Amino acid sequence: MKIDNIVSFLDSIAPPSLQETYDNAGLLTGNGDWECTGIITTLDTTEAVIREAIERKCNLVVAHHPIIFGGLKKITGKNYVEKTVIAALKNDIAIYAIHTNLDNVLTGVNGKMADLLGLVNRRILQPKKGMLKKLVTFVPVSQAEAVRNALFAAGAGDIGNYSECSFGLTGEGTFKAGEGTNPFVGAKGSMHIEKEVRLEMVFPAWLENELLKSLQVSHPYEEVPYDIYLLENKFQQTGSGLAGELKEAISATAFLQQLKNIFNLTVVRHTLLLDKPVKKIALCGGAGSFLIGAAVSAGADFYITGDVKYHEFFDANSQLVIADIGHFESEQYTIDLLFDILREKFPNFAVLKTGVKTNPVNYFV
Repeated sequence: MKIDNIVSFLDSIAPPSLQETYDNAGLLTGNGDWECTGIITTLDTTEAVIREAIERKCNLVVAHHPIIFGGLKKITGKNYVEKTVIAALKNDIAIYAIHTNLDNVLTGVNGKMADLLGLVNRRILQPKKGMLKKLVTFVPVSQAEAVRNALFAAGAGDIGNYSECSFGLTGEGTFKAGEGTNPFVGAKGSMHIEKEVRLEMVFPAWLENELLKSLQVSHPYEEVPYDIYLLENKFQQTGSGLAGELKEAISATAFLQQLKNIFNLTVVRHTLLLDKPVKKIALCGGAGSFLIGAAVSAGADFYITGDVKYHEFFDANSQLVIADIGHFESEQYTIDLLFDILREKFPNFAVLKTGVKTNPVNYFV
């Protein structure tokens, strides 16, 4: 199996276009044409993880955090980033990062946290804009169903939990075929009037190329008429954070104990507990203080994240409880998430979880 096969699959799970502008997800070292000997999933890529990959005969490390985040002007081994990159390059180890793009899908990092907490009625906490487009095409009435179904198969027409959504309006289209043409209907040199369907459907922006390929193949005309519009609508299936509900309300202290047990926590930093049951939960794996306002607006009782600064705790404003469980701790099960995704897709291929603890933070208790 080529590394490109694995990269293409992961890109379909969390499209690269969903990563934030500051991010650097994707294939960071190695070559997609290499034959893959095995995969190790990890949260962070360190020198120790590269050594582990060598020992376990895996030449692809799939990590959540990109080891190359900013530009590298020199690679002299002066810090852990350069040492890790040198080790990967010397030993032909490919590193692939799936970072904020995996954060920004409902079944990604935050979805894994929600699974562990047993949350129901889930939704994206802060949906992204600019991720939806609309395709409009004009097709003969007799061919409309075939084109519509081809576009559905290519991924168009999904709105929330509804699929195969489209709009059709019948009208008249006109054209005159010139020299060198082979019109599907009508005759060269004469204007033709054809009963056509104006067919419209929305689609995720990253599917545009595949959708147009499908349109070109399924549409009967030599010159396929279509328009693409960028929509202002927020895409409710992608974005930052997640909101959901516990199946049954519990006390704040009981919920804190659940957090400690589920995420193997030594300590939880939190704001003042409120005298009310806990039912609505908002969360964001990693550093999520930028979503405190969104959690408040969502009516959450608890907001779970990591890397909250001192003054940011005041933003709870006695409207919810902010619980900082730690950056690594909130994302630690991403290793299992990536393992499960890859093992399900490639059941007969060597997919392993790292045995290296990469958390740089330790606690003295």
